[in-house]
Amino acid sequence: MKQKESVIVGISVGDLNGIGPEIIIKAYEDPRTLELHTPVIFASGKIMQFFKNHFKSKINFFNIDSPDKVVLGKVNVVNVWNEAVKIDFGKENKKIGEYSIKSLEAATKALKDGDIDVLVTAPINKHNIQSDKFNFPGHTDYLAKALEGKSLMFMVSDALRVGLLTDHVPLKDASNAITEELIKEKVATVITSLKQDFGIRKPKIAVLAINPHAGDNGVIGNEDDTILKPTLEKIKSDGSLVYGPYSADSFFGSNTYKNFDAIIASYHDQGLIPFKTIAFGQGVNYTAGLSKVRTSPDHGTAYEIAGKGIADDSSMKQAIFTAIQIFRKREEYDYYSKNPLKKASR
Repeated sequence: MKQKESVIVGISVGDLNGIGPEIIIKAYEDPRTLELHTPVIFASGKIMQFFKNHFKSKINFFNIDSPDKVVLGKVNVVNVWNEAVKIDFGKENKKIGEYSIKSLEAATKALKDGDIDVLVTAPINKHNIQSDKFNFPGHTDYLAKALEGKSLMFMVSDALRVGLLTDHVPLKDASNAITEELIKEKVATVITSLKQDFGIRKPKIAVLAINPHAGDNGVIGNEDDTILKPTLEKIKSDGSLVYGPYSADSFFGSNTYKNFDAIIASYHDQGLIPFKTIAFGQGVNYTAGLSKVRTSPDHGTAYEIAGKGIADDSSMKQAIFTAIQIFRKREEYDYYSKNPLKKASR
């Protein structure tokens, strides 16, 4: 099968007062990075020149006015705005939040239009982006609506993949949000993603319990017995390799997670605390379930170190290369889905 020569990677710049611009610049300091893909940063030539000077970078930017004018092999910058922007490193600012959204919206449009192949989003501040026009808790929910998909927050690394039944939901509301319909939807999304995005033909999945000790037969809550267990049994009856619910307290410490292709946690911290403990810096936030590929570093704006030149770009680089790898896997999956005889003859 013939693959696209150079994957075009769109990058939304994130919160300009955070570490997003720094880790983007660091990710492209080595020109060899451009051998396999072409980056397109959605910001402005002026602001990226400011960051280049501030961080004493030797990177060369190629300014364009439209994402359909990308030059392969260059670090392209789309001028989403032209006015000067005042940067105050480490400070939350409502105006800066507006520029975060301008960048994200322009990059998302380019993704939908096919001007870029994948999207990598630098960290935003979930508070300063809120407005009457933009009232999403984060990237995942916005992209699910923009791309009309059933999204799932999927944290991935070489050693571990963790999906969530509920993501940015207050803990007091999490158990009420977990329904049979939601469980089936999220499990189906994980299975599909493991097959088409990671090349795993028969994925094996573990699901973590809602309550401590999976409820201890109703002593510590009955949600696991009345909702989670019977739903998982229904899913298993279709031939899917889905197991649980497992008590979360010993699941990772005992290395049980290594027996599965993915783990689905019931709520945000149940999944992200062990993931970031095991894979921090090498992990990637991937939005599974969409028609397009989007990844992000596994950390936030890091205001406390913004502008100091000490931010680690490891997760940003990993987010870029994971997006490319998933894009290639999808190419392969789509090709062999349409040509099953060629797959059988490999």
